[in-house]
Amino acid sequence: MTALMKMDPDIAGVISGEERREADKIILIASENYVSQAVIEAQGSILSNKYAEGYPSKRFYEGCEYVDEAESLAIERAKDLFKAEHCNVQPLSGTIANLAVYLTMLKPGDTILGMNLSHGGHLSHGAPASFTGRIFQSYHYGVSRETHLIDYDEVRTMARSVKPRMIVVGASSYSRIIDFGKFREIADEVGALLMSDIAHIAGLVAAGVHPSPVPYVDFVTSTTHKTLRGPRGAFILCRKEYASKIDSTVFPGLQGGPFMNIIAAKAVCFKEAQTEQFREYGKQIVRNAKALCQALKEKGYDIVTGSTDNHMFLVDLTNKGITGRDAAHALDRAGITLNKNVIPFDTQSPYVTSGIRIGTPIVTTRGMREREMAQIAEWIDRVLSNVSDKSLQKQVASEVKAFCTNYPIRPEIRNEG
Repeated sequence: MTALMKMDPDIAGVISGEERREADKIILIASENYVSQAVIEAQGSILSNKYAEGYPSKRFYEGCEYVDEAESLAIERAKDLFKAEHCNVQPLSGTIANLAVYLTMLKPGDTILGMNLSHGGHLSHGAPASFTGRIFQSYHYGVSRETHLIDYDEVRTMARSVKPRMIVVGASSYSRIIDFGKFREIADEVGALLMSDIAHIAGLVAAGVHPSPVPYVDFVTSTTHKTLRGPRGAFILCRKEYASKIDSTVFPGLQGGPFMNIIAAKAVCFKEAQTEQFREYGKQIVRNAKALCQALKEKGYDIVTGSTDNHMFLVDLTNKGITGRDAAHALDRAGITLNKNVIPFDTQSPYVTSGIRIGTPIVTTRGMREREMAQIAEWIDRVLSNVSDKSLQKQVASEVKAFCTNYPIRPEIRNEG
């Protein structure tokens, strides 16, 4: 960062501080990951200079021959990776991708049926605080009070009752396999369109460790920066019959010039996800999540749904007498970063919560495996058993920092399985 340190040492200092934070702490945030050096170089390249409104070979600016190639590579790689008929790689975020699908197929006031935010859904699936809950008539399905699993009978009953124009499948804190086939049956029964938001599980789908929604749904949206391990951004997959409408909604309907440097970085991450190393990486994410989940369960922690099938799980701290907020703060001081999270039927507010969410993408990227998950569980238990003990948190933070030196953040880790 020679030029940056000379021009703006303040920002250079911020970046250096973040680099130290990421290197010295165990990060268990399910929606984050560490990208490869190749992705960093693509998104930090001179492609950020180029304005390229439109699509490959249909631009409103001259001089797009190279960015056309980059976008075409991203599109074809994503289509091949997910076995999709069409892909748009221009959306700047997952929420924008969702909005593009809604505005393509729905009218204001139409009914959508999505997963309850407090049961694991996402804001952009019709939550009242989101634009989706304001523009559309939104209803929500949830999970069983007994099992905390998606209640497909409830989904069918609600769909029959409210007759949604679109059913939205996907979650930001649901730890089990989603049965896209069942959702397809329900959508067909009530004549609804079906959209799946796989932002969290896209990398697992690409690796073959979670079923793909592509054969079942009309639209798939996803981010690229979670389990897919790419730059911050998004994409949309759909059937050919919807391709031109989706493209025109993204541009010029919602966005202007796309971020060509980010699109190039998406192309890189799609290529990385096609490798055998990435497929093994996806399997290890799940193995790590199961191992960490089981280790905490054996220490008396209440796991929502009882276990996990993917990259994350929720811990209900009610039986420990700790709030999610206090747990997250204490663990972060101890060098373990995760987030507080509402649990199904939570009695606490979203700003306090009864639970925490734990994810294993980053620790897996760093090369940690089941043995290391057992050690992480030990630290979590030590901290949460003495949540007010600041000296203990400082001691654990020192141990964590020393531990992390054995798992450096470097691009080579991506090729070690």
